Amino acid sequence: MSKHSKRKRRDGIRFVVWADDQGRIREFELSGHAGYADEGQDIVCASVSALSIAACNGLGHFLSVVPKVQEGDGHLTCQLKGIQEQELEKAQWILQTMSMGIEQIQAAYGQDYIFIDRRRWTPC
Repeated sequence: MSKHSKRKRRDGIRFVVWADDQGRIREFELSGHAGYADEGQDIVCASVSALSIAACNGLGHFLSVVPKVQEGDGHLTCQLKGIQEQELEKAQWILQTMSMGIEQIQAAYGQDYIFIDRRRWTPC
């Protein structure tokens, strides 16, 4: 029996990224719980949460237009709206770093805990 077999099975974290035609992230959403370990002990959930919240905080601090962020239990969305091109480029340093970190966590722990879905962003 593995050390994780007693844990309650969850569907994992779903990380959805919307990027424009230039590959710039315009929006992201995280939902679910990794289920790697019991609540309070889950290093996969904690790692993804720390990266995503730090990204939202950084965007809010460094951009002149605060991103639209919604948070709930096991759910986070962040949308960049009304941001000028120059600031959008700056935002990519933060967003691409977050995305790369989540991808590395997925590579280390597996797709059972993190599912990444990339979608095409189109302006409305």
